[in-house]
Amino acid sequence: MTLLNRKVCDLETAVAAIPEGATIMVGGFGSPGTPFALLDALLESGQGGLTLIKNDANEPGIGIGRLIEAGRVRRLITSHLGLNRTAIEAMNAGSLEVSFHPQGLLAEKIRCAGAGHGGFLTDIGQGTEIAEGRREIEIDGRPWGIEPALHADVALIHAERADRYGNLIYRATASNFNPLMAMAADQVIAQAYRLDAPGELPIDSVHTPCAFVSRVVRVDRATSEQGVRPHGL
Repeated sequence: MTLLNRKVCDLETAVAAIPEGATIMVGGFGSPGTPFALLDALLESGQGGLTLIKNDANEPGIGIGRLIEAGRVRRLITSHLGLNRTAIEAMNAGSLEVSFHPQGLLAEKIRCAGAGHGGFLTDIGQGTEIAEGRREIEIDGRPWGIEPALHADVALIHAERADRYGNLIYRATASNFNPLMAMAADQVIAQAYRLDAPGELPIDSVHTPCAFVSRVVRVDRATSEQGVRPHGL
């Protein structure tokens, strides 16, 4: 296998190396930016006991909602479940452990992991359930809560374009959590609608450099339709 093609593979190969019980970050905010094709391949691959980190639980029947319905997810770290009644029912029944973080804290916990920090100080949620169990320190007479960084074994990322080295370009709001998560995991698997040869991507438009990406898969738009409108609209 040449250096040029070392990162390029098919969906099945990309997810096959994800171990049972892995902690997986999943990009997306609702549907935009969610790597639906990779999630469907993970469902078919059969790994269970997973911990998923995602801003939301998608909706029933799509994305991580399918993994939850199949009983593959042990724990979900998220900011809300409001669009997925199935996930809410699983949480209430005790079959799905859910850890909630306000959206800003969730994003910063991921960013800190990607930047190599152990965590950050915040006063968000002080004196509420949000801060329950959180360690505190005092600086200049003011209490601060310590929020640990959030790291994953694998990140599943959606991009608009990629090249064969793994450089990624996101489209508009589909970027959301993807750039942060692409820096915060041991392995990064990216799906992209278009796969270019090295040198074809505008260098000043690359959002995630190839150094962070382990595998890249080209997918058809029909397998991941967020942000896609009928022609002419």
